[in-house]
Amino acid sequence: MDTRVGSAQWKVLLAAFGGWLFDGFEMGLFPIVARPALQSMHHDGSKVDAFVGAWMGNITALFLLGAAAGGFVFGWLGDRIGRVRAMALSILMYSLFTGLGYFATEPWHLGIFRFIAALGMGGEWSLGVALVMEYWPDRWRPLLAGIIGAAANVGFLLVAIVGQTVSVTPDSWRWMWLVGILPSFLVFLILLFVPESERWKAAAAKGPSAPLREVFSRAYLRNTLLGIAFASIALIGTWASVQWIPVWVDQLVGHTMPKAKAFAAMLSALGAITGCIIGPLLGGKMGRRPAFFLLCVSSLVTCGILYRTGLSYGLMFQTMVFLAGATTAAFYGWFPLFLPELFPTRARATGQGVCYNTGRVFAAAGAVLGGQLVGLFGGDYARMGAVITLIYLLGMVLIWFVPETKGKPLPE
Repeated sequence: MDTRVGSAQWKVLLAAFGGWLFDGFEMGLFPIVARPALQSMHHDGSKVDAFVGAWMGNITALFLLGAAAGGFVFGWLGDRIGRVRAMALSILMYSLFTGLGYFATEPWHLGIFRFIAALGMGGEWSLGVALVMEYWPDRWRPLLAGIIGAAANVGFLLVAIVGQTVSVTPDSWRWMWLVGILPSFLVFLILLFVPESERWKAAAAKGPSAPLREVFSRAYLRNTLLGIAFASIALIGTWASVQWIPVWVDQLVGHTMPKAKAFAAMLSALGAITGCIIGPLLGGKMGRRPAFFLLCVSSLVTCGILYRTGLSYGLMFQTMVFLAGATTAAFYGWFPLFLPELFPTRARATGQGVCYNTGRVFAAAGAVLGGQLVGLFGGDYARMGAVITLIYLLGMVLIWFVPETKGKPLPE
């Protein structure tokens, strides 16, 4: 295999990084906008936290279901028409429908727009990962996985900085959605300058493939089911717990410190960027299985301290938000390293999409459960987070049932 790195590799990496960065930006919009937007749509003045918690859970679930469906559709499309064209379509979809959030006047409007935008977001991840891992030499995979994993969290950081700069209130939340249209300009650059995967071209030249059937065939079913389990564990921990931290902070100090939720989101994103770089480097050094086990242990511990020790908002709270962001997001650097190693080129985008985005279906159920738990616990976000993050115990067991792929080339 050619081990040289040239302009084509850098174009591919920049395209995937940009697509996933804006994906993260648009995912990060909702936790910042959610509480003030839903407050402005709640008209009877009673049980505001229960109303916000329930709709936060429902809209998050719709988003995750849309992302799951998009992962299936665009992953399959990427294996059939190519990584580049499918990725461009996915970015165009999520940017336009995020922008439409400006026009929402009812919670269910936000739910519909988030669902459709998520179709594109779910597809972009598996396509970008497949394209980068197929174009770059194998020896770069751990570092590239960290860079790709960090990209979304750079997007989270950017939206947090915007929210930190300008207060997002029940009267000023709409303009945040308009920023979401910007990634649509990236589509033209991708179509003009980014080369298609040579591995995919070679696989496509051999004739039509049936990637969805293959990832559920006897040869790959075990890998597929375990990949789904690992993605579910990480995504439930994130979307049913950690993504609620800005909403929790807004509840704690929102009246006196309206920008605190954005600062908490910024700390979490900074931690996540750090974790996403460290996670795959650990996987490259220690092996994929011990690295995942360590990430589960560290996530369980940091979330336990954050949610179970009764911290008030202050320096210690902020430190734990950073550490929880780092440990729980490190999985998203590990996934781009590990998931491509489970499937052959002809079914790689589909296999990654199925694993990662079926995980989002389970995370959607977790988000709904999180919203219900907030209501059941009387608006206690910390108690909800303490329950949800026990999911990492399951990951500590299941990881030992997957084959170790350290030091092996990508399957052809």
